Amino acid sequence: MSAGEREGSAADWGRRLSTAVVLFHEAVGARMGLSAVDQRALALITREAPVTASRLARLTGLTPGAITGLVDRLERAGHVRRSPDPGDRRRVLISPAPRPPSATRDAFEALGRDMAAVMARYDERELAVIADYVRNTVEVLERQTRRLNDQP
Repeated sequence: MSAGEREGSAADWGRRLSTAVVLFHEAVGARMGLSAVDQRALALITREAPVTASRLARLTGLTPGAITGLVDRLERAGHVRRSPDPGDRRRVLISPAPRPPSATRDAFEALGRDMAAVMARYDERELAVIADYVRNTVEVLERQTRRLNDQP
């Protein structure tokens, strides 16, 4: 296989992976009653918790008004909670709910089990290469997202 064929194949697999991830999250969102953006924001809240609304706006590229509506939806659905910032009572901290709704747990527990089975097929060296690829891909995507969000 030539370098060009390998790249074409890699690009095709990249598109297929991206599509599969988006479709999975759309299906999870439909089950949870959330949009894909709401879900991704929930993932950021879970990773960064506790997080302020302004930090969440910077992470997502959404406006403060859009963040307020997004957090309202997530809170109504039982996914997050707001609490006063003990260091600055004027600020509110957003955290994931202590026990997410069962639809969320079910979807991601099954995914976690299946992905653990996939990862068990690889040795430590192969896992290190996969982790390096994923880390670099995430960095590229985050950089490109910031670039797109910063354009008028």
